[in-house]
Amino acid sequence: MVDVRIAADWKAVLQEEFSKPYFEALVRFVREEYASGEVFPAGRNIFRAFDKCPFDSVKVVIIGQDPYHGVGQANGLCFSVNEGVPFPPSLQNILREVHDDTGAAIPTSGELDRWAEQGVLLLNAVLTVRAHEAASHAGRGWEQFTDAVVRAVAERKQGVVYMLWGSYAQRKGAIADPNRNLILRAVHPSPLSAYRGFFGCRHFSAANDYLLARGEQPIVW
Repeated sequence: MVDVRIAADWKAVLQEEFSKPYFEALVRFVREEYASGEVFPAGRNIFRAFDKCPFDSVKVVIIGQDPYHGVGQANGLCFSVNEGVPFPPSLQNILREVHDDTGAAIPTSGELDRWAEQGVLLLNAVLTVRAHEAASHAGRGWEQFTDAVVRAVAERKQGVVYMLWGSYAQRKGAIADPNRNLILRAVHPSPLSAYRGFFGCRHFSAANDYLLARGEQPIVW
């Protein structure tokens, strides 16, 4: 079995996946990719979404697709960028909607650690990518692994808010039971679609209303 460096409680939850043949093949592929070229995020950050948001802390799940493939952008949390990096368009639109919805000031940093540390799992479907080649690591096993992540949350937890933006995220999050959780759907925040229903979706205040009604701390977006 592959020894994966991931937060301890997630390791316990996902232990079964790590011994499956697809995951062992995925690890071999990813190691070869990092050894032979430029791959993002940095190897130490592949599982950073889990390290920043332990399983027991998960209150909100946001699903992205692929890490950013530009130099210095990806940091292991979907939609997030490192301190000092200009906001990519989707992140700009997310933070604009947070502002319009909650009144929160648009931050100077696009690093979303502050969300993850409050219980927001910022999960990409694929956790690595070759530099400047979008979706270059798709279809190699990451999708199966992150399906198992979503399934584990859906089966073991309730009262979770799922923010599913775009058809890809909606398919991936379809396993979550709407009777036991809050499922929020909208188009993707990409500039191609944001004006067709992402702006004005008010997901951030809806999530906090739901959490408060359950007696939980709201997220400081």
